[in-house]
Amino acid sequence: MTAMGTGREKQMAAGIKKNQVIEIEITDFTREGEGIGRFEGIPFFVKDAVIGDLVRAGVTKVKKNYGYARIIEILRSSPLRVEPRCPVARQCGGCRIQQLDYSAQLDFKKNQVVSCLKRIGGFNDAENLIEEVCGMQEPWHYRNKGQYPVGYDKEGNPVAGFYAGRTHSIIPNTDCPIQREENRRILEIILDHMDRYHIPAYDEKTGKGLLRHIFIRSGFGTGQIMTCLVINGRRGDVAGLPQLIQRLSDISGMTSIIINTNTRQGNRILGDVCETVWGTDDIEDCIGEIRYRIGPLSFYQVNPVQTRVLYEKVLDYASLTGKETVWDLYCGIGTISLFLAREAEYVYGVEIVPQAVENARCNAQINGIDNAVFYQGKAEEVVPREYERSGNRPDLIVVDPPRKGCDRVLLNTMLAAVPARIVYVSCDPGTLARDLKILCERDYRLEKVAVVDQFCHSIHTETVALLNRVEPK
Repeated sequence: MTAMGTGREKQMAAGIKKNQVIEIEITDFTREGEGIGRFEGIPFFVKDAVIGDLVRAGVTKVKKNYGYARIIEILRSSPLRVEPRCPVARQCGGCRIQQLDYSAQLDFKKNQVVSCLKRIGGFNDAENLIEEVCGMQEPWHYRNKGQYPVGYDKEGNPVAGFYAGRTHSIIPNTDCPIQREENRRILEIILDHMDRYHIPAYDEKTGKGLLRHIFIRSGFGTGQIMTCLVINGRRGDVAGLPQLIQRLSDISGMTSIIINTNTRQGNRILGDVCETVWGTDDIEDCIGEIRYRIGPLSFYQVNPVQTRVLYEKVLDYASLTGKETVWDLYCGIGTISLFLAREAEYVYGVEIVPQAVENARCNAQINGIDNAVFYQGKAEEVVPREYERSGNRPDLIVVDPPRKGCDRVLLNTMLAAVPARIVYVSCDPGTLARDLKILCERDYRLEKVAVVDQFCHSIHTETVALLNRVEPK
């Protein structure tokens, strides 16, 4: 983000008013994908603007030394600007940079990683550490998971779609260009059933109503589909359920229909209780030669095409010879663990979610992999305990934490285990840079980094970093 203004700029900002119309040229991006330009020396953040745009914008908010504005008219389009494929891309909170040429999106994501590595991690040679940026040949219809909130339009008709940015206002959309094409038919059937049987949509404000979300998972490698209705009630509350099941089960590939109960108020999507009302409890998918069984509550990467690219990069960085002991921390349902097990002597996965550990053990079994063992618990507790019990010192640690990164206790556990290499997979370049700095202040050196575009047209990215152990300082 551009640095904030001087004292003189603060004085000038005081003269700029909300709703004032300004002309501004966009020269940079924020990490959130907003365009940055200056008016009278003051930086303004403009949603949906692209570097190189000259826009007429309305001021929406003015702070002491910066402001926000919205596009009224594009006076000169940037050569990086493209027409969004989705008609509601500007309103929707998902694809924030769909108006940016795809190659420029990849540059944007690379620059975000470089910026964080420099600013937060202190890696001044960050540009030279980026080995490659892995984009998609066809960056559309790539998501294997869709979570659609349900509500009403102004005429009172049931709708499903996505939340507008920073709100819980639903933008109706059953034909999202990054979701699977078959989702449209599933959504249309469910919305029509709601209308026919007068099934009320859930209201977050009052806590009343029944249908909260429509949750759809697809196996790209198998063609299997799971449809999950998230309800504020019980199975018996869904009027005409046998008729709905019949219509959904007629869709090619439908494998599992599930009712998920979530009666808690708040923005959590899935509850803890799932009931299969038709078909199987899980669906299956495959990445490369590995087959995975996935339940409604399982963590599974949303872009299977790029997930294979990501895992192959992890395998490349691991440089396994077949003699290594590997610890895979935050292993989930064993997706990375099973990839590594083909090339390592032993793999030990650690995951705190009990159901995910059960899935991981099942996935090892269905793939005939007997050199992968999975533990349920906190990694910072499991790793020292098992090392003390068995003496299995890791040659390699792979860590794939949630967006908040690793806590300091876990980082200290990793350092105490003194593996020769660490491969860190991250979905947030800020927390990645923070954790890499801690590891490299001790006995590790950051060797190289790859950026993998898992989330095309959004501001998010996935990163793989390789660290090698050096002599203690």
